[in-house]
Amino acid sequence: MWAAFIGGCLVALAMGSSARAGTVLIKSEEAALPPPSTAKTVSLTTRGITRRPSIVLVSPEASVTSPFVLQFKFEAHGGSVIRPNSFHLIYLRTPNVDLTARVRPYVTANGVIVTDAEAPPGEHMLRVEISDNENRDSSAVFVVNVRK
Repeated sequence: MWAAFIGGCLVALAMGSSARAGTVLIKSEEAALPPPSTAKTVSLTTRGITRRPSIVLVSPEASVTSPFVLQFKFEAHGGSVIRPNSFHLIYLRTPNVDLTARVRPYVTANGVIVTDAEAPPGEHMLRVEISDNENRDSSAVFVVNVRK
């Protein structure tokens, strides 16, 4: 009888621990790093007459609580095609933190969708880089504001 009880407890414990946490985008120790000394001079928009890929932050549109949906949309121009393997996501800190490996499973030629991104409260400056099959590179900087 005790064996059945202990076995049931172990099964319940295993099932409870299999609950999946969100995708950690930014760790608290990374958020504690100082912002880059050039943070005030980083351009948040890009312009110019080129046919390089477009990068659009779809979500979040405003400040959010964690976990949140992080979604970028990529758009190629002039018949070119986005190369998903060229994607990079950099957390702008001192030193910068490469977040690419954490979101790589969510990257497609159309963009990135992480439905359960986790980050500590604060303003987080992210640089997204992508290129197309004609080797035209594009990057954009976005600020994600996570509130408590």
